[in-house]
Amino acid sequence: MTPIDGLTWTLLMLCSMLFLRIPVGFVLGIFGFFGIIYGVSLKAALNMVGTDLWQTFSAYGLTVIPMFILMGQICFYSQVNERLYKTAYSWFGSVRGGLAITTIMACAGFSAICGSNTATAATMTAVALPEMKRYRYDPLLISGSIAAGSTLGVVIPPSVVLVVYGIYTGVSIGKLFFGSFMPGLILAGIMAGTAFLMCLSRPKLGPGGPKTSLLGKIKAIPDAIDMVLLFGIIMVSLYAGIFTPSEAGAAGSVVAILIGIFRRKLTCGAFFKAIVDTLRVSCMIFMLIAGATLFGRFLAVTRLPYVVAEWVASLPYPAWVILWSMLVIYIIGGCVMDALAFLLITIPIFFPVAQKLGYDPIWFGVVLTVVTTMGAVTPPVGISAYIVSGMSKEIPLSVVFKGVLFFLPSYILTLLILNLFPSLVTFFSGLVKY
Repeated sequence: MTPIDGLTWTLLMLCSMLFLRIPVGFVLGIFGFFGIIYGVSLKAALNMVGTDLWQTFSAYGLTVIPMFILMGQICFYSQVNERLYKTAYSWFGSVRGGLAITTIMACAGFSAICGSNTATAATMTAVALPEMKRYRYDPLLISGSIAAGSTLGVVIPPSVVLVVYGIYTGVSIGKLFFGSFMPGLILAGIMAGTAFLMCLSRPKLGPGGPKTSLLGKIKAIPDAIDMVLLFGIIMVSLYAGIFTPSEAGAAGSVVAILIGIFRRKLTCGAFFKAIVDTLRVSCMIFMLIAGATLFGRFLAVTRLPYVVAEWVASLPYPAWVILWSMLVIYIIGGCVMDALAFLLITIPIFFPVAQKLGYDPIWFGVVLTVVTTMGAVTPPVGISAYIVSGMSKEIPLSVVFKGVLFFLPSYILTLLILNLFPSLVTFFSGLVKY
């Protein structure tokens, strides 16, 4: 089997995915399985399914995914987001565009304990939308700030995308979490600055709200203790080497449950819903990983990733030109399919290229998360934009996408900063032992 066969099957798989509307995980698995049959034999394909899937799903490290998802779902149903929004509003609500800034900051805080952009988009729409409407914010700024802010869950740890990237490439999840912390803060800060500048140039977009006294701001801080406690347990335990990522996720889930009980917000019904949602999301991610594993083995047999890596490394262009070409592909790919699915499809090809070019795998993974976040808000697939539009009902999807356009430069600027100062990732990732 030749690299041409690998390229042909990849193109056929993408066409099937786009036009037949088959779930991505199944498409990857089907083409990987039958690709091995075509290139090797039926026996080899059956052995691959038995051996590779067993090795993948029997790995202890894979338990990190449901653990962090459960923690996020418990926080979602315990209404942690409302308390975070109240704290952020006390500090930022009075300035021009303050409610949009509040929304972005609350999204950043909720992302730090949730890790899901869809959950963040749903919760922050329910909490922030009525407040911004009450103070006559423009629908453009309302929808843009909520949709863009919700994507911070992919960058700020603990991020499910980072977990999947770490499992698939064998890179330390703890190092990925620490390496993505500063880029997440930078992206959130640039988004908040974008909202402020929008209102500075067009005051009608977002007038300032009532002022909060210094005493009121201080009194609001305890409402954010839940987030600080959970985030601190995860990051400190990983830094000190006390917990593995899976154990940190389990500890975070237990603490989230205790917080929900203590706050009297976590009912039996809410806990059951959190379990069901955790199983649903985890199964979806596991199917993606299973399909990507099979298709990745097929590509390895064709030697397509290695040939592409060697060919790209021999091109007479600087490494940064090739890197940005890959990032453009990710931006375009994120516009037409689920960002996590596209990441899993392309990692077997682009990860060896990045290694061949000498890029740090931790840094490359963090950069990819920033790029894939754009896919959650760009048409036609932008899931976060659909959630905001669906829950608001009064704001058309076209307005949501227009509002997001103002925030897209934030992602590009963050990528430029990470390219100019890679130590923002590598320094913090180097603090973790495992």
